[in-house]
Amino acid sequence: MESKDIIAYLKNAKKKTPVCIYIKTKQPVDFPNTEIYGIQDKIIFGDWEDIHPVLEKNKEYIIQYHVESSCRYSACDLFNPLSCHARIEPGAIIRDKVDIGERVVVMMGAVINIGASIGEDTMIDMNAVVGGRAIIKKRCHIGAGSVIAGVIEPASAKPVIIEDDVMIGANAVILEGVHIGKHAVVGAGAVVLEDVEENCVVAGCPAKVLKRKDIQTIHKTSIQQDLRNL
Repeated sequence: MESKDIIAYLKNAKKKTPVCIYIKTKQPVDFPNTEIYGIQDKIIFGDWEDIHPVLEKNKEYIIQYHVESSCRYSACDLFNPLSCHARIEPGAIIRDKVDIGERVVVMMGAVINIGASIGEDTMIDMNAVVGGRAIIKKRCHIGAGSVIAGVIEPASAKPVIIEDDVMIGANAVILEGVHIGKHAVVGAGAVVLEDVEENCVVAGCPAKVLKRKDIQTIHKTSIQQDLRNL
């Protein structure tokens, strides 16, 4: 997605505050525009803007209720993990309008923002952040705690592009507009400000080229396909 498309989508989207209500009432109370389970003791799913006025209007009939909510005026739904053939672990947060390829692995605490694209057999490790519109291609490993910068604004900014078979070490930061070539390796904790050529190993803050990828590096950074099999 282009920035202008994402901005238009978020601007025009109905802002939602989805809630779950557990409620006991003295007599039936009608909650329009909601999903209701139960007869007297009910579980209700809906938007707070629809439910709150009903609660206020019917106070005298309500014995007790409990409200659970995870967001406020959200402009974007979460990604439906049932729509992909990938391993999504508990606690990962993926927004809608994200492309998840075959056998991708998204570990606990990872965050993937709107417009991002994750290629097949890539792993997004624990607590990594993949920003809006970032493009990560096939068979990559994005290390734990890494940040792949997003570029929804300014709208003219170029997204991060990470080509096939790239290894990003833990806690690395890839800034907006950076292009990382195939088979490159980014060391743990590196801050990458400039493009990285394919088969290069970079590290440091700011990241500098240490060497070309050799046999030893290939062995140390090879991905494990068994972790990606479903």
